[in-house]
Amino acid sequence: MIFSLLHVPRCRIQSLANYCGETFHSFSTTCGNNSGIRLLSSRIYGLQGGQRKKWTRPISTNTGKGSTKSKSIKHGILSETILTSTTASVNKTQLDQFQEVQYYDIRQEIAQNKDLSSLVTIIVFDIETTGFSRENERIIEIALRDLQGGENSTFQTLVNPQCKVPNSHIHGITTQMVNKPDVPRMEDLIPILLQYIRSREKPRGHVLLVAHNARCFDVPFIINELRRYSMEIPPNWYFLDTLPLARELRELMKSEGKELSSTSLTALRDLYGIKVDGSAHRAMVDVNTLSLILPKLTFDLKLTLSSLVKKSFTESDMINSKKKKNFRLIF
Repeated sequence: MIFSLLHVPRCRIQSLANYCGETFHSFSTTCGNNSGIRLLSSRIYGLQGGQRKKWTRPISTNTGKGSTKSKSIKHGILSETILTSTTASVNKTQLDQFQEVQYYDIRQEIAQNKDLSSLVTIIVFDIETTGFSRENERIIEIALRDLQGGENSTFQTLVNPQCKVPNSHIHGITTQMVNKPDVPRMEDLIPILLQYIRSREKPRGHVLLVAHNARCFDVPFIINELRRYSMEIPPNWYFLDTLPLARELRELMKSEGKELSSTSLTALRDLYGIKVDGSAHRAMVDVNTLSLILPKLTFDLKLTLSSLVKKSFTESDMINSKKKKNFRLIF
């Protein structure tokens, strides 16, 4: 839902920046160096005698404290890294635990003028895939960053799609990189991913997952991957697509006699003079780029945290939108 922002008090505009605190400042400083980044992809799980075993997933994190550097990732965008073991046994009972907690629509909180910063966790995410088809192609890389920072604020891994990767020229991820036993398959990764996001939630809180072109690309892929294993998006997840925000910014700049070459992540990065080491179209690099763009973009558009939540959408919103579209096509 979009509404006018012209009457938002100036003091409220700072809420998103305040929410992120010093994280963006330190993160921006870190991204200024020339070190590269290599995603963690090994020692994920093993197969013994053809049987799937309980496995431990190392998670790369950015702590802001003294920590042991992982040999699997260069000292670059993630200024310091540690390996945190999260053990998961893949079974239906464990997956169902994520559906047990009942949540209400957080948009009700906005109407009651509650302090959203105590309820909302903002996580920027990105995926890389084997192609564009939501139904037929598979995710081969995923990365997330909790904008509040702190220990375990990032999550990244390659994903074994169990098929060929025909578009490695786009992201640089080859079939050989992902189709091997030490890279987790999506069915094994799901409980780890859900547990990670849940560990970042605030008590009885909600998660705002942000991606560029989220509605048409990233979110449908996530939904379909979960459905393959009879899972649904948790009810307290909301999604924000920054592509429409980029379009708003381009119109705003046009009205001021300025020009934004396109609404792509690259164009926004160039506009704001953001430098991030690593190749575009790698999940963690794009996450880091959007994490730095988001506060600048929302400031220029005078968007508060409540504004972003109101602009967000849920899985149900997408389903209802699709039904309405099909209804119009029939009649």
